[in-house]
Amino acid sequence: MSVLDCDALCVGWPGHAPVLRDLSFRLAPGEHVGLVGPNGSGKTSLFHTIAGVLPAQGGAVQVRGRAVVPGQFRPETALVFQQAEDQLFCPTLIEDVAFGPRNLGLPDIEIRARVQAALDLCGLTGLEDRPVHHLSGGEKRRACIAGALVMQPELMLLDEPSAALDMRQRRRLIALLQSMDQALLIASHDLELVLELCPRVIVIDQGRICADGPAQQVLGDAGLMAAHGQEVPHSLTPHQGAGHVHVRSSP
Repeated sequence: MSVLDCDALCVGWPGHAPVLRDLSFRLAPGEHVGLVGPNGSGKTSLFHTIAGVLPAQGGAVQVRGRAVVPGQFRPETALVFQQAEDQLFCPTLIEDVAFGPRNLGLPDIEIRARVQAALDLCGLTGLEDRPVHHLSGGEKRRACIAGALVMQPELMLLDEPSAALDMRQRRRLIALLQSMDQALLIASHDLELVLELCPRVIVIDQGRICADGPAQQVLGDAGLMAAHGQEVPHSLTPHQGAGHVHVRSSP
């Protein structure tokens, strides 16, 4: 069974025309997929629809074979926001990470075990009592992921996870995401990150899916990338010698 099934899905905000139409794709358990497209193409709106925040305007979306119902809490799906400040709201790190399982009514011993496991995996052990507003940018990003992992989801939606991170924190984030067994759908303009994490890429633009296939093949297609406001990642650009000049393939 697929983790995520979108069938002719139409996405948009109430009272407005759809920003995405007739999207059909699936994610297998544990599959890591990149979602690429220009600003305003509907990546975040798609995430909100999959997470049940935004009602679909048409078609169907299912997680683990069950229809997504707007407003219905589904712990098997976790959405990690682009801005960490939109997600972290408790006074301390440990309170924030524990918020989800505590509101599920889980026993204290299970809450403690889940929280500790999430903090350990995200490299945040020892920071439990730190106020969330005193965390660094990279720590905040990993705190958001810890708050998602503690719910033991099967599908994680990550919106621009490397935004505003320095190189060290970016590398740490990539290593963390590479270690995850969950299905990941990662929306990002950081195409080198997408290449490292995602064997498959979906490109959306002008309200539709424009490409869906192997990451190197899709992201290495200069004509496709240019047509949809993207550039071929540096690592996929042919090089010639020291002080090389990039030789781009013809569209």
